[in-house]
Amino acid sequence: MPTYTPNHSSLRGMLGQHACAFLRMAPQVPIMSSELHNSTHRVPMASSMVTAGLAFNLLKPAAAASFASSPAVIDQLRFTEMGMLSWLIVDVAIQWGGWAVSALLKTEKFYDMLGTGSFIVLSLGSLLAIKSVHARKVVATAFVCAWAVRLGGFLVVRVWKTGQDSRFDEAKGQPFKFWIYWTMQAVWVYATLLPVLLLNASSTGGPAALIWSDIVGAAIYAVGLITEATADQQKFSFKMDPANKGKFINSGLWSYARYPNYFGEMLVWWGIFIFSSGGLQGAQLASVASPFFVMMLLRFVSGVPLQEKQAAARWGSTQEYQDYVTRTNLLIPVPQFWSSKTS
Repeated sequence: MPTYTPNHSSLRGMLGQHACAFLRMAPQVPIMSSELHNSTHRVPMASSMVTAGLAFNLLKPAAAASFASSPAVIDQLRFTEMGMLSWLIVDVAIQWGGWAVSALLKTEKFYDMLGTGSFIVLSLGSLLAIKSVHARKVVATAFVCAWAVRLGGFLVVRVWKTGQDSRFDEAKGQPFKFWIYWTMQAVWVYATLLPVLLLNASSTGGPAALIWSDIVGAAIYAVGLITEATADQQKFSFKMDPANKGKFINSGLWSYARYPNYFGEMLVWWGIFIFSSGGLQGAQLASVASPFFVMMLLRFVSGVPLQEKQAAARWGSTQEYQDYVTRTNLLIPVPQFWSSKTS
């Protein structure tokens, strides 16, 4: 985040007149130094940025008000103290509250509802919590809410129609293991939402004019949302047909890739990051970790590996499934023009 450097001669004069006297009066306070095996040292409290800020506010309220009015300082405070931390607390509170009720009732039916619902609460909340309104913030928040409503509605309907979610057959009867699932969901929500939370917390939101990242990000998001929604609906309809009981889907987008829904979700979050990047700067752009996190999670942790293991156990010994694996891509739902099982 950018730091503030006073550049008004009057402000420097005010601060110069009082700072030396205050620094001489500053008491000594102990701090812990991890570099010296947690040994305790005493340093002037005045060396602390916090103390300097307090001194400035106490000694010259007018200058302090001018200092605090800087957009850079406001952004930094929101990032480090108010915005980001408060939304993390809200996120964890929702998930742990959901875990407490679900563990008591031994049900998984609230998991996806509260997971996707948290995206809506945090994105809308962070947008409404700041006075600075920008079209880019509104659209990015709308993107998140549209995705969450679509996916959340689909997952909730699916689990209520089927009566269960096989992911939780074992965990929902073990409170601590179930808590881990809910806590990981909190991490997923917060890490994935970073670009939008940072965008909404910023003082401006970026250029007022339409820029290339807005167009590219929105296009990628739209392709991803349509791909994910189409794949989910095709698979759900397939499973709801009694004639397909015990079979695997190999039609529609699933005739080209084994997990087109995951590919769509990856595109959604790449699109949201690219769109949001128009209002981010400096260290905020490290939120590119969000789409990378989604990719790694789906490809190597909770998505593809679990589904591949289940599919192999059910149909891995059949020639039909082996042929299906050979002729399809893993993620990208396009005809296989190259020999690869990882695309």
